[in-house]
Amino acid sequence: MAILSNPAPFLLRGETLALDGGLATELERAGFDLDHPLWSARLLLERPEAIATVHRAYLEAGADCITTASYQGTIEGFCRCGSTPAEARGLLRGSVELALQARAAFWSEASRSPGAGRRRPFVAASIGPYGASLADGSEYTGAYDLGLQGLVEFHRERMGLLLDAGPDLLACETIPSAVEARALALLLAERPAARAWVSFSCRDGSRLCDGTPFVDAVRIVAAVPQVVAVGVNCTAPSHVLDLLRAAAAVTDKPLVAYPNSGETYDAVAKAWKGMSDPADWGQRARAWVGAGARLVGGCCRTGPDHIRAVRAALGV
Repeated sequence: MAILSNPAPFLLRGETLALDGGLATELERAGFDLDHPLWSARLLLERPEAIATVHRAYLEAGADCITTASYQGTIEGFCRCGSTPAEARGLLRGSVELALQARAAFWSEASRSPGAGRRRPFVAASIGPYGASLADGSEYTGAYDLGLQGLVEFHRERMGLLLDAGPDLLACETIPSAVEARALALLLAERPAARAWVSFSCRDGSRLCDGTPFVDAVRIVAAVPQVVAVGVNCTAPSHVLDLLRAAAAVTDKPLVAYPNSGETYDAVAKAWKGMSDPADWGQRARAWVGAGARLVGGCCRTGPDHIRAVRAALGV
């Protein structure tokens, strides 16, 4: 396993890193139909260059970290769509390689050299929740048919494959369940060289989607040395300040915040509904940083303009 660099020193110095925004959102905006069990991971099979284009767009917008297209990609999921197990493993590794290549191409340009005042961006390998692999919206409920050991086994091989591909860290994201948090904590504890952030999906300002108190889940993962930051993603922005303040009361670790736009996902209709939160993303980002967030970006229904707003507001 090759870990290229470690964001923890930046975070511990109090620096803020701008994350990217929604990958699937930008792919859909480009005209791709992601109504598929693999969601954005479908394009690892069909149009990987489209994913690379989105990675590049976020780097151009100022992201200090891009996240791979592996969120909904699993060996089982790829195999259900016709891949062999060997091909499925290659696709997971390829999601990291694609992001690393996009980062390398961006960074090789003279205007992006360290002397230009820009830090070299990180690559985070996305580990989505078990519910994402079911493609039934259960990442927003935590209503699972697996217990702790089943979740450990579900995540084990994929985590290993992604780490072996050489990302800078893992993004264990949109975790809706305390049991799944325990499973990830157990697996990360087995990987001394790994670095990860863990971010949860929450139903309100105090509870995970499965109803567990948010602070209980934060305590579970913050106790693991490999976890460099903990927080919230793909949650309505109106809840984020309360969640960050609650997390800061139970851990000294840096916090992460990258909510969705404020719309609500209808898992039956497979569509986002409601009105996008009209508040200025940069203004919100300043408030999140004030509450302890050190990794700030956007999730579903956010794009490069949101990341530009983060950089402009925070001066990162």
